[in-house]
Amino acid sequence: MDPTRPLAEQVRNARVLIPTTGLVTAADIAAPTDLRLVAQPAAGYNNIDVEAARRRGVPVTIAPGYNQHSVAEVALMMALMLSRRVDEARQAFAARDRIGGPVGAELHGKTLGVVGLGRIGSCLAEAARGLGMQVVGVTSKSPRSDLEALLRSSHIVSLHCPLTPATRGLIGAPELALMRDDAVLINCARGSVVDREALLAALQAGRLAGVGLDTHWLEPAPLDDPVYAHPRVLALPHLGSISAEVYDRFANILMENIVRVREGRELLHRLC
Repeated sequence: MDPTRPLAEQVRNARVLIPTTGLVTAADIAAPTDLRLVAQPAAGYNNIDVEAARRRGVPVTIAPGYNQHSVAEVALMMALMLSRRVDEARQAFAARDRIGGPVGAELHGKTLGVVGLGRIGSCLAEAARGLGMQVVGVTSKSPRSDLEALLRSSHIVSLHCPLTPATRGLIGAPELALMRDDAVLINCARGSVVDREALLAALQAGRLAGVGLDTHWLEPAPLDDPVYAHPRVLALPHLGSISAEVYDRFANILMENIVRVREGRELLHRLC
């Protein structure tokens, strides 16, 4: 789709919408003359007006669990890169100015705090234990005191919860103040789970050893956002949902549901 034009103008002849991270509003759902399916190739669907689809009688499907290994690997990769100061190391090597630096930190023996112990969070926890990390976690049913304890104790905090009214801004100024000054924060959930202004203020105050962002408040992210220019921020273009294997899995579930719509059969992972 052309991001400079309204989506509704571009989908009038569409029978299937595949949103990915794009915003699909009530107007976009109303625009096609023969819309049969909104098929989200991911578990998250906060970008889709599901109620508008329900009112029109258009089914919405998701694909839960199809990218759990890919997202967990990206979260672990960012934790390793930030802890071992890989960006600085690559710069040092490019300059050929020293050998053996900068000095990073091992993950072995450290504590990983996982916010959201669904498929992805549990996959990351298993991998971290294999590296000798201690793992603590919270879910949507955990009391506030458990989240605060996790933030205080964790060397790495990795976010893997869905974006809901309850989790929007979940990590704000009070939560960041609880974290260790040498902690690393990873966000592979949704950008708005973290309060952007509070995060920038914490970084500018010299807090947090590193921040890994694979999901963003706006996608694509603005070029002039100072968060991404900060030297302790590692930002990636939503790689968690991108791998050859993930694309194969998503393509198969999308194809299956498109066929099922045509044949009038029950859909897989249907929301409405």
